[in-house]
Amino acid sequence: MKLEEAKKRVHALKEEIQVHNRAYYELDRPTISDAEYDLLVRELVALETAFPELVTPDSPSQRVGGKPLEGFKAVRHREPLLSLGNAFSGEDLLSFHHRVTQAVGGDKVEYVVEFKIDGLTVALSYQNSLLVTGATRGDGEVGEDITQNLKTIATVPLQLNSPVAVLEVRGEAFMPKKAFLRLNEDREEAGAPVFANPRNAAAGSLRQLDPKVAASRQLQVFVYDILYLDGASIDTHGEALKYLEQQGFLVNQERFCSGDMEQVISYIRHWSEKRHELPYEIDGMVLKVNDLSQRRELGATSKAPRWAIAYKFPAEQARTRVTDIMVRVGRTGVLTPTAILEPVRLAGSTVSRATLHNEDNIRDKDIKIGDTVVIHKAGDVIPEVLNVIADQRTGQEQPFTMPERCPECGSQVVRLPGEAAFRCTGGACPAQLRESVIHFVSRDAMDIEGLGPAVVAQLLEAGLVKDVADLYFLSKEQLLGLERMGEKSVDNLLKAIENSKGNSLAQLIFALGIRYVGARTGKILASSLRSLDQLATTGVDQLISIPEIGIKMAESIHVYFREEQNLRILEKLKKAGVNMEAKETPGEILLSGKTFVITGTLPNLSRKEAQTLIEENGGKVSGSVSKNTDYVVVGEDPGSKYDKAVALNISLLDEAQLLKMLKE
Repeated sequence: MKLEEAKKRVHALKEEIQVHNRAYYELDRPTISDAEYDLLVRELVALETAFPELVTPDSPSQRVGGKPLEGFKAVRHREPLLSLGNAFSGEDLLSFHHRVTQAVGGDKVEYVVEFKIDGLTVALSYQNSLLVTGATRGDGEVGEDITQNLKTIATVPLQLNSPVAVLEVRGEAFMPKKAFLRLNEDREEAGAPVFANPRNAAAGSLRQLDPKVAASRQLQVFVYDILYLDGASIDTHGEALKYLEQQGFLVNQERFCSGDMEQVISYIRHWSEKRHELPYEIDGMVLKVNDLSQRRELGATSKAPRWAIAYKFPAEQARTRVTDIMVRVGRTGVLTPTAILEPVRLAGSTVSRATLHNEDNIRDKDIKIGDTVVIHKAGDVIPEVLNVIADQRTGQEQPFTMPERCPECGSQVVRLPGEAAFRCTGGACPAQLRESVIHFVSRDAMDIEGLGPAVVAQLLEAGLVKDVADLYFLSKEQLLGLERMGEKSVDNLLKAIENSKGNSLAQLIFALGIRYVGARTGKILASSLRSLDQLATTGVDQLISIPEIGIKMAESIHVYFREEQNLRILEKLKKAGVNMEAKETPGEILLSGKTFVITGTLPNLSRKEAQTLIEENGGKVSGSVSKNTDYVVVGEDPGSKYDKAVALNISLLDEAQLLKMLKE
């Protein structure tokens, strides 16, 4: 494709992606599937990679997150980001209205009422219509520069829709309830601490030094105020909100304008009862004087404007009793205790269960079966026990302890050092079998083509696979009985399963899904121990003597090979003829103990292919150059790694020299 043709296509892709972003985030009416959207973005990235001169600051490709930051710089706000005074009742609102009307000489006052989004306040600055800075509120005068993280949020325009010299706006970054729920589920499964609410999750995400973390968290930003504008004239807050919409910002459509305080209070009461139906969390409503000239007349104190006030919703909590504590097993084997409650009405629904997260949380809050407790909904989503009402105890309450055996399969339960989570060690545990099989057949593991998630689900539903070893005992007749599996597909799948028996020991070790053991660790273990039998009988002390094997990883490996269920799976794999020995390669002696770094674009090999060649022959591939690096493999446009290698006098290889070394 020629440059001019690529330029036209890039422009068209940018416009199309922006249209779909608006349909998804602003209108809540997506017109294409996520997969189709991803294809458009991938095409754009591919064109921009081929033609770097076409990359612009407003491209959707710039949202994926750049290099990790070393820290956040301080940003002084042009206009102070003041906080708001609070109202807690209708009487407070009437008093506020009386103060406002008195201050403006009895003139009629109109208010705009908006949701008080429970998130993190941010300020966005644009010059010549391009986003230049995004910052936290901080103390109102000085915030932190989180521009790179804010750029990853699809609802933050990188370029405004119409020319403007300078525009600074205020908004609220937040995490939708569904995204918060998924994030906490993933963290719980990984044994990581969960976030208390969406506000904390949003704030934590935007204060990550690696922008890729923010990019993965599905954050959004509602913009609700103009702090500074050079290039347009606006008389009311309602006009300001419309202007912000026209410029491409996400502006909340749910707002109410009235000069009648009884109507305003009625509107607030309506949303106080209905707020739980929203897809994001709000903790109140905000009243703002609509007329900007009246705002200027009213002015502000050192802390808050006199023309606005926040009505805070009362905290919703409920009392109930813990009748039991049950344990569920997640897809990665994490055991999560759940309180069974006497049903109680809370935040718009009847609650009969509440998450207890882990044993530490139960111990810290001293929760017992039979206790009367106070519950709330974390982020209006997840029922959670806040505290125990100790003076309600009768002496009949029962303490809870985590089970020593998995309630799903009976395997040993372990808690590894440094983790809050207890885990099932069973490789055939029904609760985690699907994910285990999908991992086992994946490309870097046993690489069985044709065994995608849909086929795996069919095998499990039909009862044909109860552990990963069962894959090697499937018959043609059994597979033909599955939906959408023709004879050719079945033959290809059986051939792929048969071929995988000859895979390397490193692939098998990784495929077993031992916690903390990744693809590289599998190669290290295979190179050092040479057989699965030897790995199974190696103690923790011997394991940690192997380079790059730490105590946590060693203990996880030791636990895996002490579980009878896992040993039965390994015996079945051996009976099926799966390779369990390391294959000798002539290059292992040559590259053993040598560390390589790959930089730039190689003429024939991808970086992944070059890494695999080195590692298969006993070498190690690192991501950074240091004095411990033996060779740097250099391709086209090598960057700073090349400069550092030259400075440290490290041996340089091109692709041909690397291949020659391997051939020798």
